Amino acid sequence: MKRERKKILAIASGGGHWVQLLRLRPAFDGCDVVYATVREGYRGDVGGAEFRVIPDSNRWNKLALLRCALGVMWLVLRERPDVVISTGAAPGFFGVRFGKWFGARVIWVDSVANAEELSMSGRKAGGFVDLWVTQWQHLAGADGPKFFGSVI
Repeated sequence: MKRERKKILAIASGGGHWVQLLRLRPAFDGCDVVYATVREGYRGDVGGAEFRVIPDSNRWNKLALLRCALGVMWLVLRERPDVVISTGAAPGFFGVRFGKWFGARVIWVDSVANAEELSMSGRKAGGFVDLWVTQWQHLAGADGPKFFGSVI
């Protein structure tokens, strides 16, 4: 059964990644959006939209990375989004990775904070995402990421 409205999974870790993801909300008008992040306290940021909490992680704690990956994989399987979009970091990487595996279009918007070089998660995600965007023109390249001006 085909949905009338696109379903978007908007996923990011906390802090600046979450704030930047929220700044993209106007682009989601007309879509059903599920927001996912690592802190229950962010629920109020999305009003009445669907909201999911996923395990937090970082590259130094391998067990937490595994829990995060499994949690995000389960989320993608349960929600079956048409599009997955992330601003980072590890939870977003897993979101776009599993989203791609399960047939979603995936978008990575590299953090505006990464002015000198692309984020590690962004570099890893760039090889398989459908759209890879940087906030800084000097970081754009022929093979990605793309620069379209100020996104966030």
